[in-house]
Amino acid sequence: MNPSCARCSKIVYPTEKVNCLDKYWHKACFHCETCKMTLNMKNYKGYDKKPYCNAHYPKQSFTMVADTPENLRLKQQSELQSQIRYKEDFEKNKGKGFSVVADTPELQRIKKTQDQISNIKYHEEFEKSRMGNPSLEGGDIDRRGSEDSGNYRRPPSENMQPPASSSGYQQPQQQPQSKYGYQEPVVPVSTQRSAPVGGKRFRAVYDYNAADEDEVSFKDGDTIINVQQIDEGWMYGTVERTGETGMLPANYVESI
Repeated sequence: MNPSCARCSKIVYPTEKVNCLDKYWHKACFHCETCKMTLNMKNYKGYDKKPYCNAHYPKQSFTMVADTPENLRLKQQSELQSQIRYKEDFEKNKGKGFSVVADTPELQRIKKTQDQISNIKYHEEFEKSRMGNPSLEGGDIDRRGSEDSGNYRRPPSENMQPPASSSGYQQPQQQPQSKYGYQEPVVPVSTQRSAPVGGKRFRAVYDYNAADEDEVSFKDGDTIINVQQIDEGWMYGTVERTGETGMLPANYVESI
């Protein structure tokens, strides 16, 4: 007795019979359930005992994960590790009052710009405070103030030469030649202003050579007295060993 077709339920004769997926089909009835493309034994894919082509074969997606004892243990262990790491980071940064920021090129550029602006502002305020000095003429102060406002003070360098040793006799300084053809007056040593009495005491931790007329030179271990803080990077004080008074970098000394 001839079987029936699984698609059309008609009798399937041996000359047109296709035996697949535990069923019998006519050759014309053995096609994809979705696109109706005729299939054969080489290109079909079976799903739920129905033929499909390769393009329309149903894809199974498993989105749910069973809560097995092993998965629950791993989840609990991950949560504990996360809490331990958070507590370690919290204890490290506790009391610092700031968060760690990456030192990117953009942040370095902003920091350098802020340092230059701070240095220019310092020069402007310092030149204004020197307006009352009778040893300098008004025109000279304005010109030097405009020139110094663009200068950037050098950071600490290992290549700086040690300052000249102080002795009882001081050689006369050569008057600087101006680019306008005249010589600038040199302020006598006796007329240099001294720092206000009652300042703090600091000790030099590096050698420093004065890079400007209003700065002082000192050696490692020298005591700086009557120190007054001007801004974050510079101070004003007197070197106890030489008696010279002037500006000095704050990162070259330490409080005692």
